[in-house]
Amino acid sequence: MNYQETLGYLFSQLPMYQRIGPAAYKANLDNTLALSHRMGHPEKTFRSIHIAGTNGKGSVAHMMASVLQEAGYKTGLATSPHLKDFRERIRINGKQIPKSEVVRFVSRHRSFFSQIQPSFFEMTMAMSFQWFAEQKTDIAIVETGMGGRLDSSNIIRPELSVITNIGLDHVQFLGPDLVDIAREKAGIIKKGVPVIIGQRQAAVQHVFEEVASRQEADLTFASDHFTVHGSRTVVINGRPRLVAEVMHQGRACGYSTDLTGHYQLHNLVTVLGAFCVLNRTVRMKVPHDAIQSGLQNVVENTGLLGRWQQIGRRPDIICDAGHNAEGIGMVFDQLAGIPHHTMRVVFGMVDDKERASILALLPKRAVYYFCSPSVPRGLDAKKLASDAGFFGMCGKTFNTVQDALAAAKKDASPNDLVFVGGSTFVVAEVV
Repeated sequence: MNYQETLGYLFSQLPMYQRIGPAAYKANLDNTLALSHRMGHPEKTFRSIHIAGTNGKGSVAHMMASVLQEAGYKTGLATSPHLKDFRERIRINGKQIPKSEVVRFVSRHRSFFSQIQPSFFEMTMAMSFQWFAEQKTDIAIVETGMGGRLDSSNIIRPELSVITNIGLDHVQFLGPDLVDIAREKAGIIKKGVPVIIGQRQAAVQHVFEEVASRQEADLTFASDHFTVHGSRTVVINGRPRLVAEVMHQGRACGYSTDLTGHYQLHNLVTVLGAFCVLNRTVRMKVPHDAIQSGLQNVVENTGLLGRWQQIGRRPDIICDAGHNAEGIGMVFDQLAGIPHHTMRVVFGMVDDKERASILALLPKRAVYYFCSPSVPRGLDAKKLASDAGFFGMCGKTFNTVQDALAAAKKDASPNDLVFVGGSTFVVAEVV
């Protein structure tokens, strides 16, 4: 098989949550353990950092990978989902796994896949671990796909466990309330492994305290030690940067990052807390200048896409992959602060998301271009428009994301603001 044939096999033969949703979910680690055993337990050959959370885990993973690259470590990065190319999921020092290696992996293990029928994510995680082991990475940043306790990534014993925050998402799998979801995320906490929690959330902090105590794991809440006292967006060498003043132990320090969504301030605090713990408890050498330069060059070092990404000017066109109420709410708060004449919103969703809580957050005075992303889970644009009408939003419907964006651009004046989002899959079609 060539690369395209291999992708066709993966996407059509193996269950893939990204495309088909709940039918692909596996509520155990049996296949993951079987794959690991077959491959000689590659996850035991490299150091790792494990990241879970409802929002922000992808950004935190890319930030940490960028910093470790700047510190001189050969750094693996395993994330999901991908936007343009499957190989975005598996990188070393920002370089995607070669197409030939994807083909080689699938060809070598295809008969075994037929025997145990692993999910798409189980297979992808096994491929990640084997590639990192073969390439002798110093350390790998591994992002969970969903939850934590039963996630396919949860066979590693990391140097540090990181949990960004807890919000209501994937409730059909993880539980109906924040405490249930927190318990699933806390499943990545390992015996004696330090854990950093990004935000102290009163409703769930006891969950992490209980699990960390039981596992004898040193527990730190990053927000207890790092506080953002001010931020602004500036242009440095022609590139926008988010600049923040952060207080730590009574001292102020400035940081800048090329990730300019205001929600990245929460992730910045998590990352700073994580490296503070690593330097203190794991004794990894991650100097302050590597943290500074790594944060400044996340996109360049790792290739991160779809996080408050500007894809057009006059009118300004911004896309963001936020896809739950908390994430989308923060995005629209920032959009509201940008001077504009008319806001035009290209918006689509998948059909297994809780729509009401998201639609309630959207601005009523914006002009909407409803669309459906081209995946089986895509919510019909007419159904989305009908639901949005109950919340006072009006707009046209389009068969594709590209048609919707083209119409928004045609209607817009240079002083308008166009936003594209609602789903990772919508953003994937425009970046």
